[in-house]
Amino acid sequence: MNSFIYDIPVKVCFGENQLQHLGKELNRFGKRILLTYGGGSIKKTGLYDKVITELNNSGLEIFELSGIEPNPRIDSVRKGAQMCKDHKIDVLLAVGGGSTIDATKFMAAGACVDFDPWNFLNEQWAPIEKALPIVTILTLSATGSEMDCGGVISNPETNDKIGRMAPPMLPKVSFLDPTNTFTVSPYQTACGSSDILSHIIEVYFNMSTDLYMLDCFMEGLMKTVIKYTPIAMKEPDNYEARANLMWTSSWAINGFIDGGKTQAWSCHPMEHELSAFYDITHGLGLAILTPRWMEYCLNEKTVSKYVQFGVNVFGISPNQEPMTIAKQAITAFSDFLFKTLGLKNNLTSLNIDNTHFETMAEKSVKLGGLKYAFIPLDKNDVMRIFEMCLL
Repeated sequence: MNSFIYDIPVKVCFGENQLQHLGKELNRFGKRILLTYGGGSIKKTGLYDKVITELNNSGLEIFELSGIEPNPRIDSVRKGAQMCKDHKIDVLLAVGGGSTIDATKFMAAGACVDFDPWNFLNEQWAPIEKALPIVTILTLSATGSEMDCGGVISNPETNDKIGRMAPPMLPKVSFLDPTNTFTVSPYQTACGSSDILSHIIEVYFNMSTDLYMLDCFMEGLMKTVIKYTPIAMKEPDNYEARANLMWTSSWAINGFIDGGKTQAWSCHPMEHELSAFYDITHGLGLAILTPRWMEYCLNEKTVSKYVQFGVNVFGISPNQEPMTIAKQAITAFSDFLFKTLGLKNNLTSLNIDNTHFETMAEKSVKLGGLKYAFIPLDKNDVMRIFEMCLL
């Protein structure tokens, strides 16, 4: 295990009725609030009214920015950053899933500079040295953005979807009430769980032999998702299922499982290109990509990790040849995504062909640092994996 510094000072208010503390927490940072949210589902569920009541009862001045998109756009970030400047906002309150929270993070950073927030993400790679305080209320278990300092933003004009992490964008407080996810559809629940699993798999699949404690922890997280996602899909108001998925989402990507490992991720950079060009649901893209990536990376040098995955996560018998176990593990994972969760299993079914594969592969390798991944990948490797996803 490598040396590392672990510092995640996010205050988490977990469970039902935690919104009673919302006003108190926000008042720590100021009185002028920018409330950000997406397409309005929080109004249909009644969460919006609860939030507004708490804010009004706490004497806070509210400004609103709605309409933040899935795969959030840089234009929304620009608009939010400007609102922060115009209204002298003290703290931003993001109510929603990862898209809303990601966009809000870059609004908070953009409010502190005098240049275009896209410069945080493009080749300018402008430093993120400061951000306004951020508080989140989570409504979808998926990205873990409520407990990390990263975000991913899309620019439709350039077909870019780029992520970045910076400590100033770490939320100060996150409210995690599983009942706020009761209205999440089975499809979005499945896609969210695919995202959670991918966050873990991107770290778990490495050839280090000194991460036993963290491997056990990651295997427990994966088994939790595999157990509770089908329950949440069938019983959307099952508190136990929703609570386990919500907390797993946070711990899948808050840095704890890394153990100081610096290995680049593989499937996320590839999926970002799919979303950038075709605006598909992030978790669905990951579901289609990940089993093919596993298949592509399997060889005699990596097979031991697949054996560990298959035996410890899916309960496959260890009394077989390693390569047999590895292939059974990939099949078990695929069956979970495509049969148990019912997600589409190829790009062709989404009307995606190979038109942009070469450009997408080039950008994946360049932006994702894929030569430093579990198995180093170049443009041709990525193109082959995309092609495997067509069928």
